[in-house]
Amino acid sequence: MAEPTGSPSAAARGPASIRIQRRIEWSDTDASGAYHNTASFRLMEAAETALAERLGFLQDVYGRHPRAHIEADFLRPLFFRDLVDVTIRVEAVGRTSVTYSVEIARGGEACVRGRMVAVLMDAVGGTPQPWPDEQRELLEHAGEQPSELLVDGPRR
Repeated sequence: MAEPTGSPSAAARGPASIRIQRRIEWSDTDASGAYHNTASFRLMEAAETALAERLGFLQDVYGRHPRAHIEADFLRPLFFRDLVDVTIRVEAVGRTSVTYSVEIARGGEACVRGRMVAVLMDAVGGTPQPWPDEQRELLEHAGEQPSELLVDGPRR
């Protein structure tokens, strides 16, 4: 299907990305009252799941898309019931892998910056497999996807 007149071409849209909102829950916090570092990795995976769902291939990769690498810089603490924006963006697509950059922010202020690398595995033996052309195209060129927001109004 041809691109509509006046709309950006697939290449002009850029890498796939999405912003989701979540709240820091009681179970995300530790004895200090701030969130535990593992909560940020859960939020990163929630954003990755939302992106795969928006791109239409969540069911194709679910259960066979494990993390090969994950890292985070913790810039500011988050606390119980904080509303956070988690933005994930495809940074690179390899033959069998995808690298994401992720930011977790509160009120527009970055609290965590991270990076994840996931590998696409076959369904049976857990062997890395190349991205299908259609999925590669979506990861590399689908651009910003509609956000998954909890609130539209004032933030806390």
